Amino acid sequence: MANLLLTNATILNWSPRVVLPNQAILIREGRIAKIGDSESLTANEGGLPIYDCEGALVLPGAICAHTHFYGAFARGMAIPGVPPRDFPEILRRLWWGLDRALTLDDVRYSALLCLIDAIHGGTTTLIDHHASPNAIDGSLSVIAAAVEEAGLRGVLCYEVTDRDGAERAQAGIAENVRFLREMERRQDDRLAATFGLHASLTLSEETLRACTTANEPFGSGFHIHLAEHEADEEDSLARSGVRTTLRLKHHRILGARTIAAHAVHVDASEVALLRETETWVTHQPRSNMNNGVGVASLDELLRAGIKVCLGNDGFSHFMIDEWRAAYLVHKVAKRDPRAAGGETILHIAAEHNAALAEMFFPTLTLGVIQPGAAADLMIVAYDPFTPLTGENAPWHVLFGVESRMVVGTICAGKVVMRNREITTLDERKILSEARARAPHIWARYAALVGN
Repeated sequence: MANLLLTNATILNWSPRVVLPNQAILIREGRIAKIGDSESLTANEGGLPIYDCEGALVLPGAICAHTHFYGAFARGMAIPGVPPRDFPEILRRLWWGLDRALTLDDVRYSALLCLIDAIHGGTTTLIDHHASPNAIDGSLSVIAAAVEEAGLRGVLCYEVTDRDGAERAQAGIAENVRFLREMERRQDDRLAATFGLHASLTLSEETLRACTTANEPFGSGFHIHLAEHEADEEDSLARSGVRTTLRLKHHRILGARTIAAHAVHVDASEVALLRETETWVTHQPRSNMNNGVGVASLDELLRAGIKVCLGNDGFSHFMIDEWRAAYLVHKVAKRDPRAAGGETILHIAAEHNAALAEMFFPTLTLGVIQPGAAADLMIVAYDPFTPLTGENAPWHVLFGVESRMVVGTICAGKVVMRNREITTLDERKILSEARARAPHIWARYAALVGN
């Protein structure tokens, strides 16, 4: 890992919340070694490569708590016929055809497209949830190689499901186990693994038991969709006589290392189970709005002591757009401008997301700019026309910072984007290859779903 000196930076740190102009950040071996005023630190640390931030904001790199790299080729895809009437129909008519249309090479390029987007958005750590039923074996290593090439951090899993038959369900279990073993051997601080499950509504009792048994030697948690739509609860009640969260608890799926995405339709008893088991919950407001599934009870979940984080469910990886959506949608849903306040959004998106990521990378301190922390940073050319302070910083970010303002991204001390130019990936070549692949993927998708 190269050493680097950032100069002329305006540090915006979240914990403690401060804005510090004219700062320098010394990076050694992928971590922040020193912070001080630019003149003195530059004088004392001569001879290092210098990144002149030219007064721009330097923020902790963003963290995405739940995403789907496999969905990149859905951009621009039109579903023939009348629009899907609900989320289960969206699954059947879009996602469960697209994932089956992917080859391993498509998986690689889909991941690279999302990683390019993440770099441009200043997002340095991403927790992915993968599906490619006709290209399962080795798929997580293909994605891992893309994450390494991009220079970012990733937590990966394969979503086990019964919707494609018992053979593919077993292959999904095997892929999770294989990758968990690979990560145990490597002990990498840029790649980690968990055990993926799709959702209760596509998992039989037998498959849930098999997943729990397969995961026991690793002590890993799970990454699963929970109560995104009422159909998940209805299926669980019909299948097992209990609501989804209790069904998962019976199968020992919940726990302090498990991520439950969405939790839009959990009731009070399920909230109590999530708190009791210390399960993490991720909130994806843009996806929930797009799919018409409803709005999670964010403030209530937090008051109940649930560890809520922020993901994007495969939407654009400029995470501040997700911050903004979360800030706005709850006010509309409740007709209360006090709902999901700026401090609340900062708490989940910065502090909780960092704590979740640190669970997978226990040797790192993430989400803050301080000596000893990982040098994961975004550089934002934001020139506010009103005073910017630690106290009002959340509202500057929510109402002022746009994706076009991200000019630099650093992960593990490596500059992966400078002056808006990605340094680790050949962006033009990847985009060209993606454009060539998309028509073939779409044709296979159309044949699979019968459109």
